[in-house]
Amino acid sequence: MINVKEAKELIQENCSTLKVVKLPLLEANGSILAEPVYAVMDTPPFHQSAMDGYVFSFENWDKESDLKVIGEIQTGSYSNTIVQPNEAVRIYTGAPIPPGTDTVVMQEKVNREGNALQILDAALVATANVRPQSSQTQKGELALQSGQLLTPVAISFLAGIGINKVSVFSKPTVSIIVTGKELAGADDEISEGKIFESNSIGLIAALQQLGIDPVSVEVVDDVEEEIEKSITNQLSSDILILTGGVSVGDYDLVPASLEKCGVQKIFHKIKQKPGKPFYFGRHNQTLVFALPGNPAAVMSCFYEYVVQAIGSFTQKEYFKKIALPLTEDFNKKAGLTFFLKGKIGDNNVTVLNNQESYKLNSFAVADCLIEFDEEGEYFKKGDLVNLRMIL
Repeated sequence: MINVKEAKELIQENCSTLKVVKLPLLEANGSILAEPVYAVMDTPPFHQSAMDGYVFSFENWDKESDLKVIGEIQTGSYSNTIVQPNEAVRIYTGAPIPPGTDTVVMQEKVNREGNALQILDAALVATANVRPQSSQTQKGELALQSGQLLTPVAISFLAGIGINKVSVFSKPTVSIIVTGKELAGADDEISEGKIFESNSIGLIAALQQLGIDPVSVEVVDDVEEEIEKSITNQLSSDILILTGGVSVGDYDLVPASLEKCGVQKIFHKIKQKPGKPFYFGRHNQTLVFALPGNPAAVMSCFYEYVVQAIGSFTQKEYFKKIALPLTEDFNKKAGLTFFLKGKIGDNNVTVLNNQESYKLNSFAVADCLIEFDEEGEYFKKGDLVNLRMIL
């Protein structure tokens, strides 16, 4: 049996496949750039008015005479008429500066009577209120480097410089297989010995939290042939997640079924609680995670291990780890790493009640998983502990 650190290292060693796809901007939202992006045009593409006002040549203005207003340029239009000395043009924010001009005076700082314009701004200087061409980005200039997270603002920035597609690290395809004879669907009539199946729902929701919709979700009985058939059908996904049937009982058929389907076992069982029977394997480029069936163990293993693999595909960091002091003492036996549901307070963290792996009521309100290291036994109030955010 291996420890948590060894398990994570083995998972990382097997996450070697990076897929790059070219996507329209909106589809790439939240992804990581796989290639640098270079500007295809100057931005702004022309000298541009920064506000509503009047544009003129500051150098050719005699500072004494009124300026003569000879026309108007609206945003989205253009004029190639050369503006002569002591002439001005009414202009609006974002409109191109006409030839022969270099300065904009804001409309609140002028007095206009008919076409006669008097400038009242004593502090006005040459080139004021003008956005120079290419002052944001020049054509051919590096706009965003590889490895940049495409936030909504980054998407807007790229759209504004004429980019409509980008190369990003692809999200993995994920399939889910839930095993268990006792499982009933949400619309089923619940009968003696049955429970409502929730693991697939939790995993789907957790994947959607990462922007991933599973390509397939199956619930199968504890029957070898059914499990093997389902596994075979889903080994084309980048990641296959199974829940249940992974321990050592008579009906824990998943490890043997995976072996029959050609999955290479990397490890089985980790020194941790919950989720000790956790299994990790590989079939060609498909990563296989077989999680214990108890719901809290499923979700704990997902956040600690499956998310790690997903992050290797997408090159993103999910659910950051931080350290906070405990609000109360906590004791455990040495030899197992504990992942316990916690709630973050005012610069501290509290271990919640109902930590058993079959219970989800504490997990439902938790915002983190607190990691109590393998060899630790006595943790005192105020001790710093590592925790993983799950919101």
